[in-house]
Amino acid sequence: MRKIWNTMLKGLVAILPIGLTLYLVYWLAVTAERLFSGVLRLLLPDSAYWPGLGLLAGLVLLYLAGLAVNGFLVRRALRYGDELFARIPVVKTLYVAIRDFMRFFPSSGQGSDLKRVVLVPFGPGKAIGFVTSESSAGLGLGTGGADLVAVYLPMSYMIGGYTVFLPRESLETTELSVEAGMRIALMGGVQGSRQPTPPHHDGP
Repeated sequence: MRKIWNTMLKGLVAILPIGLTLYLVYWLAVTAERLFSGVLRLLLPDSAYWPGLGLLAGLVLLYLAGLAVNGFLVRRALRYGDELFARIPVVKTLYVAIRDFMRFFPSSGQGSDLKRVVLVPFGPGKAIGFVTSESSAGLGLGTGGADLVAVYLPMSYMIGGYTVFLPRESLETTELSVEAGMRIALMGGVQGSRQPTPPHHDGP
């Protein structure tokens, strides 16, 4: 019975990530269709509406929003909104976690805001960090004449994080890609900490 249960668990572990990913994509598509279809039906005659038009309208809206972000007034409004949400209790925790998580994703087709993965001294051990700027001088920060590196230290499961400025020589470069480092930071190292099960020997 235990062997059957273990086999079923292996199947669940293999299928669940794929199933949840497909369901999430499906849910987003259906939600966008339902959200925009009502508005489109008010603007268009029934003969001009066809299933999927709401989803297409949502994609177009996202594209236009991406273009608008490049505008000075929109960037300023987003910055003001960012500061406002960061001050509201309870809302701040959720907003900052989502905002920090989105920093992992490309924002302009040139890669994410995170440039490379490094290890930072942390007590007797080391913490994983992501370089966001190679020069503090370029950010307009006065650091007593020292040109420090900006490193973002995410908390496990992306519940916020910290940006620290450290000497370049204190950072240990890794061979990890940003995506691999993101997985380790997001899951608190759970995936990377799995060890192979030692072989079982019967008898003494």
